[in-house]
Amino acid sequence: MTLQALEQNRSVSFPVIAVAFCSLLLVLLGLSGIQRGDQLEGGAFVPRQIVWIVAGVMSAAVAWMLPYKRLQGISYPFYSVALCLLVLVFFFPPKNGARRWIPLGPISIQPSELAKIALILALGQYLMFRKNHRTVQGLIPPFLMTAIPVLLILKEPDLGTALLFFPVLYAMLFVAGAKRRHLFATLAAGALMLPVLWGVMSAEQKSRVTAVFQQSDGGKPDTGDGYHLYQSKQLLALGGVWGSEWNGPALEDSAAYRLPAGRTDFVYCLIGERWGLFGTLGLQLVFTGLMLSGMLVAARTRDPFGRLIATGIVAILTAQVLINTSMTVGLAPITGLTLPLVSYGGSSFVTTAFCVGLLLNVASDPGFDVAGQPFEFTDASR
Repeated sequence: MTLQALEQNRSVSFPVIAVAFCSLLLVLLGLSGIQRGDQLEGGAFVPRQIVWIVAGVMSAAVAWMLPYKRLQGISYPFYSVALCLLVLVFFFPPKNGARRWIPLGPISIQPSELAKIALILALGQYLMFRKNHRTVQGLIPPFLMTAIPVLLILKEPDLGTALLFFPVLYAMLFVAGAKRRHLFATLAAGALMLPVLWGVMSAEQKSRVTAVFQQSDGGKPDTGDGYHLYQSKQLLALGGVWGSEWNGPALEDSAAYRLPAGRTDFVYCLIGERWGLFGTLGLQLVFTGLMLSGMLVAARTRDPFGRLIATGIVAILTAQVLINTSMTVGLAPITGLTLPLVSYGGSSFVTTAFCVGLLLNVASDPGFDVAGQPFEFTDASR
């Protein structure tokens, strides 16, 4: 079967509709949260977000229409370019104390966002049709491929984005057939390294961790991560069950609604304040629908590369949602991580939209049999 014939064998199936519908709902919920931020704090961020949405739609369209099998040939070069861009950020002046962006005229790009896609494609290329990842030595290359961008991103510093890479690695290794005892052993080794990690963390990073364990019902802190956490929970509480959209604002004091980075990292709280408990539950339900649809895409495709990149996309989106929502309610340290397709932003939104387009691409082209079911091994050793 030729590549041209495969490209024509594309269909609109239930997973395609489900992924597209859930993504659209998330974008609309995000706009409602950003609009609420404009109402509370002033500004006109909704028109700017619409511009990014248009750019994101174009990015998703390109990722959907371009046959994903053709990405195999550029996976490693793209990964190398992403690493070069991660190094290049250190040659530009810091912004808000961090070197995460490369200015390009009126806009800036965030290479760590591109590194997400690059890692998924590179790991997919390495793990497909291979059995060497079922040995300890064979796990070294994928771990190195993951550790290099993680170390560069931590240096920026950007703890939130760095935390997303290892869930992707483990999910893709598991789907590719890596032995479970090897994966558990690496997790145990990582846990033993936590005291060393704590020792090299900066005072600011440590404060974000300790803020989770120092929460109280007393007065709000003046500054720092404790203040961010207090305000985020305060805003969720003000929304109540139904939210201010139906019941009106709970307080006249505008200071109670002041939330730093509300439209980006804490947009979940703005949605909770506007639509209440049912709004946040609805948001979580839509995210769950998107993740389950993505898992269905990965399960249905018989192309190894397609299954791996679908798995990587689902893993990175799931990790990002869990970390973001957990930090807003005080269950995890504040890491400065956006909510996929919901938060205001440029690089993050366009990159996530590209990932959704890739997911739609795999769902539209489930592949063909090459040698039976991929990633099945006859040995019983796990």
